[in-house]
Amino acid sequence: MKRALAIFAKTPLPGRVKTRLSPPLSPPQAAELYRCMLLDIIERSALLTADIVIFYEGNAEFFRKAAPEALLVRQSTGGLGVRLEHAFDELSWRGYGARVVIGTDSPDLPIAFVEEAFRKLEQGGEAVFGPAEDGGYYLVGVREGYGTLFQDIPWSSGTVLESSLRQAEASGLTAALLTSWHDVDSWEDLLRPSLLEPSNRAPRTRAFIAALGLAAPIAADAV
Repeated sequence: MKRALAIFAKTPLPGRVKTRLSPPLSPPQAAELYRCMLLDIIERSALLTADIVIFYEGNAEFFRKAAPEALLVRQSTGGLGVRLEHAFDELSWRGYGARVVIGTDSPDLPIAFVEEAFRKLEQGGEAVFGPAEDGGYYLVGVREGYGTLFQDIPWSSGTVLESSLRQAEASGLTAALLTSWHDVDSWEDLLRPSLLEPSNRAPRTRAFIAALGLAAPIAADAV
């Protein structure tokens, strides 16, 4: 079964990305944080046995340089649900069976979690979610059809996963869950000690946070 890992991403432009972090970050700082997170995710994804497909919004040239080995597909217009449907349809049309989508909000996401998502699909699972601690999900994958999985979902709310699981049931899809993980959406998220651990394979994000002068207090609090 052909594997595809799709990454939903935007060109890191000030005022267009990580706006919830500005302030306290300036728009250029927020854009740089996003760039670091995105590049960390692209680099980590190369460790997978899967084709990387970037569904991008913005300037294709940035992504050609950032991920020269990846297939680039422009995101469709519309809400997130519509864009996810388009992505899964596009990947199916290209002949992929196990199809997994992630975003850019979890730069230290363990690659083992993504591998587990593919395994669950290849072993007969119909859908898989990676629960995020804020009530959403950091990963979603399907093997064949997706029914109404992405319809009538209160996106950007704390009930995204709960609503998605209801839609999976209504569509007759068996949904598996991965280990819960965290996003980087708020200033408090940046204070998480694990983001500064050298073992997390997110070197650019780690360096950005350290340059803000947050490394010392985080380390002290973690002791």
